[in-house]
Amino acid sequence: MDTKYSQIMNEIKEEITNGTLRAGTKIPSIRYLSEKYACSKNTIIKAYNELEKQHYIYSIPKSGFFVVNDVTPSQDIPTTQRVDFHSAGPDKEAMPYEDFQHCVNQAIDLYKGELFSYSHQQGFLSLRKQLVKHLQDRQVFTTPERLFVLSGSQQAIHLLVPLPFPNGKSNILIEQPTYFGIVESIRLHNVKAFGIELTMKGINLERLEYIFRHNDIKFFYVVPRFQNPLGHSYSNEEKRKIVELAIKYDVYIVEDDILGDLDTNFKSDPIFTYEPTGRVIYIKSFSKIMLPGLRIGVTVLPELLINNFLRHKFSSDLFSATISQGALELYLKNGMFNGHIERIRKLYSTKMEKVQLACELYLSPQSYNYTKPDTGFYLCIYLPKEVQANRLVVALQQENVFVDDATRMYLPEFQKENLIRLCISQVDEAQIVFGIKTIAKYINLLKNQEVRLVEKPNHLFL
Repeated sequence: MDTKYSQIMNEIKEEITNGTLRAGTKIPSIRYLSEKYACSKNTIIKAYNELEKQHYIYSIPKSGFFVVNDVTPSQDIPTTQRVDFHSAGPDKEAMPYEDFQHCVNQAIDLYKGELFSYSHQQGFLSLRKQLVKHLQDRQVFTTPERLFVLSGSQQAIHLLVPLPFPNGKSNILIEQPTYFGIVESIRLHNVKAFGIELTMKGINLERLEYIFRHNDIKFFYVVPRFQNPLGHSYSNEEKRKIVELAIKYDVYIVEDDILGDLDTNFKSDPIFTYEPTGRVIYIKSFSKIMLPGLRIGVTVLPELLINNFLRHKFSSDLFSATISQGALELYLKNGMFNGHIERIRKLYSTKMEKVQLACELYLSPQSYNYTKPDTGFYLCIYLPKEVQANRLVVALQQENVFVDDATRMYLPEFQKENLIRLCISQVDEAQIVFGIKTIAKYINLLKNQEVRLVEKPNHLFL
């Protein structure tokens, strides 16, 4: 049998859920409910305290208790099934909502004075100290003084692109294709950029040396593990050689290790490991692997860049959001993060394996090439020359299958129209085979139509 206070709680929850009590509504007073239910005021107080802990109500001293928010279930249920190879956020079922909520609540209790006032420009000090320990386990050895907490990895990229560097150079080198965020930052800041072709076999190191030697390269932007969009990862030997060339030609490396936590090869090191004193700028984000709305990224800078970076960051946002920082510190400290990573490593490696098997079944017989990463979020399909990526994207949308045209991930001189990117993170495992089968079907359809267009130009099918 329910206790009196739990009965009262459940009735108030029901009124909030069915919309009788709306957000901001004042709920009955303690005296009123104690008379209504013929119980002590302490029983009502206990029920209200529990509802407050569960975030149904909040109190205002001398005013009473009020409803926090409407919790009526959403009626906007999709009527059609969506196969989403486009969205690049974490699997919605794998986001650690409840664990992180506990950490948010505890952080507010522990640090309320610090979390709701102006913070250090480099980030919450206790978080930076915890991040130093966290990064040590990932072979990134640094100090809190070299570490900045940012609003995601994109903020680090956007600040570094126009920043003057100690080598006095002005141009940037990027892999081709690469993460579109840096391509966009380069365009917005009107910085000159060079590209180096990347395939699943890596980059041509002789070509890299030539570019370093002749093109006034300030920094080389690299995604070393499970690269966006190809899914490529460098070997440790390749990372070591890239560092050697960077030292030889006075080039900095910006290492965006955004998905490094998903690596199942525990012998794989960050590029930072091979030059920890100041040649490599390390970037890591918690958004992609935890909660996109968290918006916390971390960068480790060489000492020579710190003051200049600090000025640019201050002019951008003064300091990064502190509540997320306090919660992340606790999430790392109490071991919840490590447990989360173990779970999602298995999740994404399983999804990638299923995607690869489906590609082998439906794409390989047609001799359509695709990248084959071990895990991570991304892989790409190379289309036949007769098929343009943008036309395939539109055709697939008619079947509620969504993929990404990779055109925006190239510099203009490298632009290719025959590459689509698939992100496996948010697609439901049960939809994978259908999605790949549909992609193969439409590649065939468009390829055959294009052939007929060439043969019979008066009969247009698209």
